Amino acid sequence: MQHVEIENEGLKRAYQLTFTAAEIDERIAGEVKRIAPSIRMPGFRPGKVPANLIRKMHGDALLQDALNTTIQQGVQKLLTEQSLRPAMQPQVELKEGYEAGKDAEVTVRLETLPQIPTPQIEGLKLERLTAEADDSAVDAQVAQFASNAKRFEDAPEGKTAETGDQVVLDFVGKTSDGVAFEGGTGTDMAVEIGSGTLIPGFEDQLIGAKVGEERTLNVTFPDDYPAENLKGQPATFDVKVTAVKVAGETKIDDDFAKTLGLESLDQLKGLLRDQQTQELNGLTRTHMKRRLLDQLAAAHDFEVPPSMVEAEFANIMAQLEHEAGHESDPESAKAEIEKDKDEYRKIAERRVRLGLLLSEIGQANGVDVSNQEMNRLIAQAAQQYQPADRERFIQYIQQEPMAAAQLRAPLYEDKVVDFLFTKAEITDRAATRAEIEADLETEEGHVHGPGCGHDHGGDEKPAKAAKKAPAKGKKAAAATEEAPAAEAAETAAEVKPAAKKAKPAKGAVEAEAATPTPAEPVKDGAGAKAPAKKSKKASA
Repeated sequence: MQHVEIENEGLKRAYQLTFTAAEIDERIAGEVKRIAPSIRMPGFRPGKVPANLIRKMHGDALLQDALNTTIQQGVQKLLTEQSLRPAMQPQVELKEGYEAGKDAEVTVRLETLPQIPTPQIEGLKLERLTAEADDSAVDAQVAQFASNAKRFEDAPEGKTAETGDQVVLDFVGKTSDGVAFEGGTGTDMAVEIGSGTLIPGFEDQLIGAKVGEERTLNVTFPDDYPAENLKGQPATFDVKVTAVKVAGETKIDDDFAKTLGLESLDQLKGLLRDQQTQELNGLTRTHMKRRLLDQLAAAHDFEVPPSMVEAEFANIMAQLEHEAGHESDPESAKAEIEKDKDEYRKIAERRVRLGLLLSEIGQANGVDVSNQEMNRLIAQAAQQYQPADRERFIQYIQQEPMAAAQLRAPLYEDKVVDFLFTKAEITDRAATRAEIEADLETEEGHVHGPGCGHDHGGDEKPAKAAKKAPAKGKKAAAATEEAPAAEAAETAAEVKPAAKKAKPAKGAVEAEAATPTPAEPVKDGAGAKAPAKKSKKASA
């Protein structure tokens, strides 16, 4: 194989590879020798079929396999000899007009990972905001449990329904032309007035109703209602009230805790306090991690592969557009996202740069994900699939390095972050949950980095009052969750075989809760994918 560099600009590289006809023919001959013992042909004893007949019978397939293997190994040799670390899988293209018996000319184009300066991890200073579990918040959670567990009893005769009461009714839903629609008829449906579980306006029109009363309710289905024929459409519901019930008192004591499967009220409060402590620890870590990443971003500035930025930008936009589809006004939300595309592209660049930086820090300091940890990750991820598909998913991860790297990446990032925490000078300061959340919220939507004009020394004080950020800020914050892009990039050097044509490959009234579809697993160059995930209902 001969190679000539035809492009060297920034992180972009391109090479012209030439594989001689003799190289390819030699590989074909080796393959013929390998398969000859298993070839059967009338008139010849097993394993005695002449090589020229095998070539004649299987020539096209032999050529394809030999060409694919020759190119694949040649590109891998090029990457090794030139010490190239591809940011994404190289683009490999066979020159038009190739014919059997001729030299094969191949163009290889790729972007390389940058040479990252020695990371500056000394002198990191972080503030750890710590908050204690709040007994009043625990009591509020217990009260909420009691409210959710309340039992309804028949109201005194003649009582009219009011907010907080439960009304049992039969109903028939009709479109504006008076025709009953599918799924709009039911009996003995219990509705708690004021719960907000039904479409807007339905519950309010039951206030004042009595047992035996018949009413016609006028409503308009929301624009995002799942049934296409009802979206934004006016409708009526003919209802008959069969019962009015009032909430019985739920006494918060040991007996109440026992209805939840616990031994005592103290045990319930203890579990809620532990849960709250875990949440606060998570907020503290998120706050520290964000400050850490801000300092790293401010101290390191190097060129990043445009292809990786574009891939990350596409992921961010897809995530935001998916979220926008669940907003009350999807088109307006999408227009807002479109207006901020430049900001999201900066976020993508920051994520890629920090990912490469974290990967470099991890490799330089022996941070790794063990086989045991990886097996645990695979087992946990497999639980998202139907039992029949779990084994296929595990095989997919084991066979696809890029998919395995994506699964490994979040844990790898956390381990690198934990390592950096051990290197940082950390000071503790007592805070409240509201202060930590407010401090995090004030950072939403801001892309930290060199030249941003912010002090990244870690001494910023949290805001004294939480202020609601605009919706786009919250989406930007979701987009700035860092992921080590380099973890997946490390496996991009694997070259895929050439393609077969000798060209290397390239309820009707119920309010609908949001049910985002899980992201599809990464597909490989041949279009293979992991089994479909089982759907999971998101909590409202």
